[in-house]
Amino acid sequence: MNDIDAWVWWLVGAAALGIPLVVTAMPEFGMLAVGAIAAAVVAALGFNGVVQVLAFVAVSVALIAVVRPIAARHTRQRPQLATGIDALKGKQAVVLERVDGSGGRIKLAGEVWSARALDTGRVYEAGQEVDVVEIEGATAIVI
Repeated sequence: MNDIDAWVWWLVGAAALGIPLVVTAMPEFGMLAVGAIAAAVVAALGFNGVVQVLAFVAVSVALIAVVRPIAARHTRQRPQLATGIDALKGKQAVVLERVDGSGGRIKLAGEVWSARALDTGRVYEAGQEVDVVEIEGATAIVI
């Protein structure tokens, strides 16, 4: 196997590592594929097999050691912008029809919502302002 064949084999290996990356969505396979591409470059430059393997290992380990913790940290973070029902939690609403532990109506974000008091013994009369603490289905839970 000559040097030209070596870089081709490294590219084949990189493509082979790309397949499980797509199938399993495990980014580590992508990092190994980048290591194989680095080894292909080293092979194309004419270095021997030991240097090629060292380049593959060094680049792969460096990427896994640096990129993986950063990616893991980003997956644990909550989105900065709340959307949907999450955006309604904490908003103020105006009572349209008496709200108690069994139900009522409020105006929330320009729309009429069914509502229920969080404290079942508490009653909110029409015109009062309430805070939305939770959304359960199509019902706002208010205090």
